[in-house]
Amino acid sequence: MSIDPTTADRLPPPAACQRLVVTLFAGMAEIVGARRLEIDWHGGTVADLRRGIVAARPAIGPLLARSAVAVAGRYAADDRTIDAGAEVAIIPPVSGG
Repeated sequence: MSIDPTTADRLPPPAACQRLVVTLFAGMAEIVGARRLEIDWHGGTVADLRRGIVAARPAIGPLLARSAVAVAGRYAADDRTIDAGAEVAIIPPVSGG
């Protein structure tokens, strides 16, 4: 006799939570008070990372919205997936001349 698996039986297990280290520069590091920010990471996109950072550190929200995110040394769009353990940096806008 065969048993039909339920939907729950077919779902993959939840992703393990890992730590993602994000390097901060300039005004972003000043607001946080550190050059590095560690967050719990279940995987996702740059947009997910932005939401997670704002949830953890609301004070940097306005600056983060104007900042670039680099993944593995390259600027990344908000739809770019970030793997656990990736090298991530947030670069605030720079002025000068």
